[in-house]
Amino acid sequence: MQRVIVNKETKGMLIGFIGILIFSLTLPVSKIAVLSFDPYFIAFGRATLAGIVALAYLLFKKGRIPSKADFTKFVVIALGVVFGFPIFTTVAMTEGSSSHGAVILGMMPLATTVIGVIRFKERPSLGFWLVSLLGAVLVVVYALLKNLGSFTYIDGLLVLGGICACVGYVEGGELSRKMNPRIVISWALVISLPVNIVMSYFTFEMHYLNASLIAWTSFIYLSLFSMFIGFFFWYEGLAIGGIARVSQVQLMQPFCTLVAASVLLGDSLTVMNLVFAFLVVSTVILGKRMLVKRT
Repeated sequence: MQRVIVNKETKGMLIGFIGILIFSLTLPVSKIAVLSFDPYFIAFGRATLAGIVALAYLLFKKGRIPSKADFTKFVVIALGVVFGFPIFTTVAMTEGSSSHGAVILGMMPLATTVIGVIRFKERPSLGFWLVSLLGAVLVVVYALLKNLGSFTYIDGLLVLGGICACVGYVEGGELSRKMNPRIVISWALVISLPVNIVMSYFTFEMHYLNASLIAWTSFIYLSLFSMFIGFFFWYEGLAIGGIARVSQVQLMQPFCTLVAASVLLGDSLTVMNLVFAFLVVSTVILGKRMLVKRT
C-alpha cells in the first residue's frame, strides 16, 4: 500500500479543523445554557471547571512553571480566550441568535491573520490577502442580508469577542510551537483560576442546582470541550501549519455552527445559508494555494 505523505500545512489545517468542529457548537450550546443560567456564571463557571481539570492535567504531567516571559504570554491568552470571548459571546446569546452570531464570527480568520502578521511577522502574499478579504466580505454581506442591512449592539459584542479570541489564538498558537499545546491552554486556565473561582461564587444562584440535565450537559460541554479540549487541536494545528494558513479553516466554522444550530435548536437551513457556505469554503481552498512566507 502506497504511503500518503501530508505536508505540514495540510496536517495543521486538518488538526485545526477538529478544533473548529468542537468550537462550532459553542454558540448553539451557549444559547441553550443561557435559558437556565446567568451568562456571567456560564462564562466564569465554565472557566473554573476547565481550570480545575487543567490543574489536574498539569499535576499529572508535572508541567514546569512558566518563565517570566512566558507568563506574560499566558496572561494575554487568558484575557483573550478565558475571559474576553466567553463573556462577550455568552452575553450576546441572551438576546441574539446563534446562527447570526456564527456568521459575524466568520470574520475571525482575517482578524487572526492580521494579528499574526503584526505580532509574529508572518508574510502572506497579496493573493492570500485578497482571498482572505473575499471570505470576510462574504460573511459581512451574509450578516447584512440576515439582519436587514444594519448592525446592532449584539453584533458589537460578537465582534469584540471575536477579536479577543483571535488575540488568544495567535499568542497561543505561536507559544505552541515550542511547548505542548495542551500545556499552553492548561496554564492559561490555571493562571486565571483564582479570578474565575471568585466570580463563579458571586454569580452562582442556588436554584441552578435544580436546572435540567440538558442545561448542565451544555455547561459541561462549554467547560471541557469549548474551553479546554478544543484548544488541544486548534493550537497544535496553528503551531504546525502556521497562523496565517490554518486560521483560514475558521471560515468554515460559521457554517458548521449553522448545521449545529439546525440540529440542536431547530433553526432552519436556507438556500442562502448553503450558497454562502459553498462560497466561503471555496475561499479556504483558494487560500490554501496561496504562498505564505514565515520569518
